[in-house]
Amino acid sequence: MDARGLSAEELEQFRDQLAAGRKPRVQFTESAGQISGQIGQVVALTDPAESDEWVVVKFGRDELPFSPVDLRVAPKGVVAKKPVPAPEPEPDPVLSGPEFLIDKPVPPKPAPVQRKSEEDEVAAKTAKDGGEATTARKPAARPAKPKPGPTLTVTLAYADSEWTIAANQGAKVLAKPYVVRPAEALKIVSLVDMPGVQEAVDQIMTAERAEAETQAQRLRAELAEVEARLAELGETA
Repeated sequence: MDARGLSAEELEQFRDQLAAGRKPRVQFTESAGQISGQIGQVVALTDPAESDEWVVVKFGRDELPFSPVDLRVAPKGVVAKKPVPAPEPEPDPVLSGPEFLIDKPVPPKPAPVQRKSEEDEVAAKTAKDGGEATTARKPAARPAKPKPGPTLTVTLAYADSEWTIAANQGAKVLAKPYVVRPAEALKIVSLVDMPGVQEAVDQIMTAERAEAETQAQRLRAELAEVEARLAELGETA
């Protein structure tokens, strides 16, 4: 077998292959000892200035450093052989008799772990704190809301040139609609700060003033006629 080892050119090629993510196959030379002829894979190249064994080779499950002299490029077609395990030492005949048999103590199997239920965990925790064990705390009952009383409704209405006011408590009639003076109705309306309501009231009052003015003019004319007739009657007398 060629024991010249790896050349500088081959090592440089290995470095390029490792950089590309490949693992070059190598064969151990006679200088590697008992594993001579076996196949491994180069997985890394360390600093040759730190150690003579700077080519890291994966062989079986192990990754070990070797010198370039211990390796050569694996020939094509060579299949990696599994490493042969070292033979086990034969038992000492002196200690192999029945009187020298030593039974290894078998460790006892661990007892199966019992999973505690939530009730047991709560009970244990509560007992540790010195209190009584309870499975769960019920939320405090909310106080019942008082039943609302019947609503009170006060209605101010305008119809047929009259203002009326009424009051109801639920279905019970507290005050039937009765007529109030316009001045009192306007005071009540002034407490309602709503532009739409105030505008509607202004329109009603404007219409009532116009109607009252028309009626006043008509009454003045009738009064003038009555006074003129009285004057005529006085002259005749």
